[in-house]
Amino acid sequence: MVKQERAARTRRSLIHAAAEVFAEMGFVSASLGAISARAGVSNGALHFHFANKSVLAEAVEAEAVEAVRRLTEEARDRQGDSLQAVVDAMHALVGALAEDIVVRAGFEIAGDMARGTRSPLRQEWQRWVEDSLRRAERAGALAGGVSWKDAARVVVAVTAGLELLGGEDASWLSRQSVTRIWELLLPLLSGRPGPGALVPSGSQTAVVAVPRAQVRTAPREP
Repeated sequence: MVKQERAARTRRSLIHAAAEVFAEMGFVSASLGAISARAGVSNGALHFHFANKSVLAEAVEAEAVEAVRRLTEEARDRQGDSLQAVVDAMHALVGALAEDIVVRAGFEIAGDMARGTRSPLRQEWQRWVEDSLRRAERAGALAGGVSWKDAARVVVAVTAGLELLGGEDASWLSRQSVTRIWELLLPLLSGRPGPGALVPSGSQTAVVAVPRAQVRTAPREP
């Protein structure tokens, strides 16, 4: 049992160390030596858990997918089939991009064309947005003439833009930035002149707590 717990801790340390190195250097430039050194383990210990860098990158992506799945499920559990669920989920996702190194690295790995693989992380987010807006349309939450497909393309594209721009300028990943975007989008998607009962800044319970070990050094703007 002690050996199993130690092995699990080592594996978690390697995933988080890999996320840090991938986020800083990119997949191609990152080396297994740099990752093992960051994790404080030997190269042999790294190879015991992960055969190569691609397998390690897949583990980072898988953990990031689980994080995104949790935050989207939490948004739907709170808000049901409403536009507010999508608003809250985007706030939570952008917050994770700013503060959770595994989520950030997962998206950056996903954007690395050198790997030659499709991103399960982006697919996870796109599927959830499409499903949520389809549900919102059925519930009558979308304006007349606005299809869930068009709305989903806008939300997914905006999120991808925030992800890309946020890598260079953290202000794009601030709550204020996401709020301004929803202040523009909600009247168009809902057909109301103002947000009404919808909250562009996200509901008060939409903030996702990030474990201290995953927090990035750059804080989000209030």
